[in-house]
Amino acid sequence: MVDAAVAEKLEAGFQKLQEATNCKSLLKKHLTREIFDKIKDLKTSFGSTLLDVIQSGVENLDSGFGVYAPDAEAYSVFNDLFEPMICDYHTGFKPGDAHPPRDFGDLETFGNLDPEGAFIVSTRVRCGRSLAGYAFNPCLTEANYKEMEEKVVASLSSLEGELKGTYYPLTGMTKEVQTQLIQDRFLFKEGDRFLQAANACRYWPTGRGIYHNDAKTFLVWCNEEDHLRIISMQKGGDLKAVYARLVNAINEIEKRIPFSHHDKYGFLTFCPTNLGTTIRASVHIALPKLAADLAKLEEAAGKFNLQVRGTAGEHTEAEGGVYDISNKRRMGLTEYQAVKEMYDGLQELIRMEKEAA
Repeated sequence: MVDAAVAEKLEAGFQKLQEATNCKSLLKKHLTREIFDKIKDLKTSFGSTLLDVIQSGVENLDSGFGVYAPDAEAYSVFNDLFEPMICDYHTGFKPGDAHPPRDFGDLETFGNLDPEGAFIVSTRVRCGRSLAGYAFNPCLTEANYKEMEEKVVASLSSLEGELKGTYYPLTGMTKEVQTQLIQDRFLFKEGDRFLQAANACRYWPTGRGIYHNDAKTFLVWCNEEDHLRIISMQKGGDLKAVYARLVNAINEIEKRIPFSHHDKYGFLTFCPTNLGTTIRASVHIALPKLAADLAKLEEAAGKFNLQVRGTAGEHTEAEGGVYDISNKRRMGLTEYQAVKEMYDGLQELIRMEKEAA
């Protein structure tokens, strides 16, 4: 049983959601009284409660999704809420489905999406990973953050070849380094209001940092939103090179650090929108003819399960007509299939742009 104070906050939060007529979150849609009563007293072995799961969506009624997982076990303990929300969000993933085993596929089937350099400014593929045996942000202690950072730094410092690089802790970071990393669009900032409300930013900046290789084509975020964000990126449209680098990095890091994995949901992340492969393959691309009518660009991208966002990501504007276009599906398909959807879709959008009047 949860304690009286948590129980009171849960009941108040549930009522707030029910009374919020303008709230369109999946949390409000799926947290029925029946499900609420079924799971409101449950706890994980880390001590996480339903309040940890829903607190961000209750505080931010304009959330699209509305829940976070306070630890890996939460996906099983609170599955009566998580499963319908996950199936609603992740197109094609149905109740009772299980995410397929990891498969990076044949890297040789990819190439350069824009060999002439006429459209694509840069290409990036990233994934999230959680360290096995540790809770997620709301339940981590300051000592946990420090311990995890030490393990991550130890593993990254042994990387070789093009992955070899330097780790920059946020704690004690000089203004010069900070300014340079912001200019390179590498440095993440302290979490937004959704993450703040989810208790994801405690003890900031303890245990947080950024690792990147000398060429600045490979980087790892430590303890930003997820325990790890592993990112491969470079100028131009050579998706094959970018994806191959990411696959190499994941395999090398996994030799050193075990990751949290769920038989049903794949690789586990703090936000359920990033589950499964956790892969997001994206390009910054200028498609001036198609983008003259943004609704049409979004419609065309949607046919290939692609998402159109502003240059700096979600809820941002396009800068200089450059959009961020990425794969939308991450669950119920393999890593290779997720990247292939983006590859095939971008090829088609570029063809459409060339043929547009």
